[in-house]
Amino acid sequence: MSLKTSASSFISKIEVFRVPPRWLFVRIETADGFVGWGESTLEGHTEAIEGAFADLAQRFLGWDADGIEDIWQTAYRARFYRGGPVLMSGLDIALWDIKGKKLGVPVWQLLGGKVRDRVRVYGWIGGDHPSAVREAARERKEQGFTAVKMNATEALAWLDSPELLKGTVERVREVRALGMDVGVDFHGRLLEGEGVLFIEEPLLPTQPSEFADLGRLVSTPIAAGERLYSRHEFRPYFEGHALDVAQPDVSHCGGISELARIASMAETYDVALAPHCPLGPIALAACIAVGVSKLNYFIQEMSWQMHYNSDDADLFTYLADPSVFAVKDGYVTTPSGPGLGIVINEELVRTRAKEHSRAGVEAWRNPIWRGEDGSIREW
Repeated sequence: MSLKTSASSFISKIEVFRVPPRWLFVRIETADGFVGWGESTLEGHTEAIEGAFADLAQRFLGWDADGIEDIWQTAYRARFYRGGPVLMSGLDIALWDIKGKKLGVPVWQLLGGKVRDRVRVYGWIGGDHPSAVREAARERKEQGFTAVKMNATEALAWLDSPELLKGTVERVREVRALGMDVGVDFHGRLLEGEGVLFIEEPLLPTQPSEFADLGRLVSTPIAAGERLYSRHEFRPYFEGHALDVAQPDVSHCGGISELARIASMAETYDVALAPHCPLGPIALAACIAVGVSKLNYFIQEMSWQMHYNSDDADLFTYLADPSVFAVKDGYVTTPSGPGLGIVINEELVRTRAKEHSRAGVEAWRNPIWRGEDGSIREW
């Protein structure tokens, strides 16, 4: 049973909504009428998260919503087995949203106040099959971005020809020629010497010591973290001086509580923070709440018009006021409303979730790539 105070707000309802394009929203309501929204999107594992929330609802109904840390630690430790994605991330985000609304302040105020008025953001270009990126980068520039990210290549073999990276180099140069900064996502591959903002996952995340070895050989900042879960998995990277940029995902790592802890831990090692977030508006708002309160925050991924989204299911679709994430000169202004600072269109969320369910739409799955010899390749 949870700890209580004279001002406790007891959790009366926990709901999850599977909505297009591939997101899982969490809604928590308290007995005294406060509502908080979270996001627990774990791409390709939607049913697992829904199952986890059936357990979380059974465990935490009736608990004090103000006891964020008590609930986090209980959810993480009380079932004994742990590791992998921290499944109650959306629960944690929603609880912070409730606390901010209850006290009438933004979440970033509860995290110590802001150290900046706006956050730099980048948009995606190119999709899973990068080819012509110049026009996409030009469009991003017209939208107000000053930085973009793109996948480096399509599928590669375990060892493959350097010739396959020539196109990557050309695409980077095309984007740089427009005056844009560019991050390159490798998912286990490498590029050096082209003035990119960072190279993301040049090796697989299971190789922290090899990341450190690589970092001593290259000058380009190395980024990783979307597949590292909790500060415990970041620890060998920090202690091994293996990262320049940490990219925890607020929906994977344990919500706002753990993202803030990872950010502080990263600062100890002089590592920048650039949260992974190819997700929905709730996850983005949570990242920004942490980012404006942490000095080592560097840049924020933003999924607006990303290749996984669609015209009727994009970053702004479920927001009552999309202008809260307006991009100007490469930045988004810090939201000032209570809680996460966004208003979710609850009617639309419920409608789309029901339509999704009735149509029998299967949960999103990442593509499976195979080489010419039939062997599986890293996505």
